[in-house]
Amino acid sequence: MITGKIVGLRAVERADLEQLRDWRNINAFRRNFREHRELSLANQENWFNKIVTSTNDYMFIIERLSDRELLGACGLLYVNWINRSADFSFYIGYKDLYIDQDGLAEDAARLLIEYGFKNLNLNKIWMELYEFDTKKLTFFKEKFGFREDGMLRENCFEDGQYFNSYIISLLRRDYL
Repeated sequence: MITGKIVGLRAVERADLEQLRDWRNINAFRRNFREHRELSLANQENWFNKIVTSTNDYMFIIERLSDRELLGACGLLYVNWINRSADFSFYIGYKDLYIDQDGLAEDAARLLIEYGFKNLNLNKIWMELYEFDTKKLTFFKEKFGFREDGMLRENCFEDGQYFNSYIISLLRRDYL
């Protein structure tokens, strides 16, 4: 387990899949993910089987250290070993928080960012966020210094209309 001040990151286990499915199926969450369909346990099983055998995807469960309570999931995905970059995946599912104000998200995100830069030797951690995902856009820009790399015009269809998505990233030299 990778430990921080209040949370730890550990490997995803098969026993976590039901909870992960339930969190990912929360409508307010799902609209922010690149998956728009309701997920089944079979979908989660297929995802899990891919993740545990991948050398380019690093997914973790976020747990509170004090009681081992499951809080969410995060990961560095689609690692490009030539460019030394990865897609950052992150959410707090506990109590439907998504991004909290009590330090859980900040501690977990810091652990994953440091793991990416210090252990995987990444140069760039990036994510694609839809323009209506203001919680994550604000959180990652203000707390960690992510910068906007670009905008993909009308790249998301949600609730009958098109929205832009933003690519934001953090470079190793800017963080460390």
